[in-house]
Amino acid sequence: MDSYVIIVAGGSGTRMGTDIPKQFLLLNGQPVIMCAVRAFRRCQYSPQIVVVLPENLHSYWSALCSEYGFDVPHWVAGGGASRFQSVKNGLLAIRERKPDLSDTLIAVHDAARPLVSPDIIDATFAEAARTGTAALAIPSSDSVRIESSNTLKNNGFPRHRVYLMQTPQTFQGSILWTSYQQEEDPAFTDDASVVEKKGYPISLVRGDTRNIKITFPEDLRIAAILSGAHLRSTPDDSQQNSDNGDY
Repeated sequence: MDSYVIIVAGGSGTRMGTDIPKQFLLLNGQPVIMCAVRAFRRCQYSPQIVVVLPENLHSYWSALCSEYGFDVPHWVAGGGASRFQSVKNGLLAIRERKPDLSDTLIAVHDAARPLVSPDIIDATFAEAARTGTAALAIPSSDSVRIESSNTLKNNGFPRHRVYLMQTPQTFQGSILWTSYQQEEDPAFTDDASVVEKKGYPISLVRGDTRNIKITFPEDLRIAAILSGAHLRSTPDDSQQNSDNGDY
């Protein structure tokens, strides 16, 4: 079965307070997006890689690849006005090369998650091969309250029933393609929500608390610390943190 990953890199530097889009900021001496792409290259499934970027950043990306000697095989697709449209463009790029997606697995990953590990990437591909859908998630460690629609009231909610979603989220190709033929909905906050609305149940795969998303300046500093801690982790620590079983 052929495997692919769509790396969505349409973010800006607005909340980072920088002129450079966050996916191009440096983490341990290389752009954040390159860290994410390399993780997929190192995983056992070794999917073909589609990087989705705004059209006006394609030449900038090409220049960065030359500057940093980045030679991981991939192709580039144009970004859309929203994440939904960018993922759809990535799917169109895959379908141009592989018209029949029924025997494919396709992951979608945020370029701003540079610390994703090859182990959890493989876990999502394996689960999607088994059930058709797989989304990384971690259980909430915080107490949770749900606000009413008019914001006048809020109620506690059992945190053991709350999961925080991560990427990659991986699907059987025809499931993902069919789901993205729907009209875009503001409720689509990730790929799992798109697929779920089409009627497919979502299988959860245990994520990793280190798989953070770079959104604010402090996230980049945290990522630098976590990446160093990951390199120094002991075998026992590594085993504990790579427990990616279903739940």
